[in-house]
Amino acid sequence: MAKLGVLFERHHVKLYNFLLRLTNRRELSEDIVQDVFLRILRYGHSFRGDAPFIVWMYRLARNAATDQFRKWNREVLTDEEAADQPSDNPLPSDIAEGEENVALLQAALARLKADKREVLILSRFQGLKLEEIGDIRD
Repeated sequence: MAKLGVLFERHHVKLYNFLLRLTNRRELSEDIVQDVFLRILRYGHSFRGDAPFIVWMYRLARNAATDQFRKWNREVLTDEEAADQPSDNPLPSDIAEGEENVALLQAALARLKADKREVLILSRFQGLKLEEIGDIRD
């Protein structure tokens, strides 16, 4: 159980940011993060070590998000939910300067098909290598 706490502290922010960019919903992303760590606790014995842990974790996150999408279908986002941004705590000057870019980026991401959006988020925002992304998507 203590090991799970260490894993949570090490990975929950990046995982949350990935899911937030994927779903555009703060509460849903928080729920999925919790679900991922419950799955890690439940299915930790299935981690074989043939790929890095982070690949396995993102695969669990991807599956959990897919399960949520199936469960609730896609709802129309409210303006407030669409404006959600990952919790990087940017400086006020950065916020003012980047608002237009963030809006354009969110609009562009929203237009992509889910699988293409996921690859882009994993590579550009989560910093994963293409090989790792391929392993996650297998």
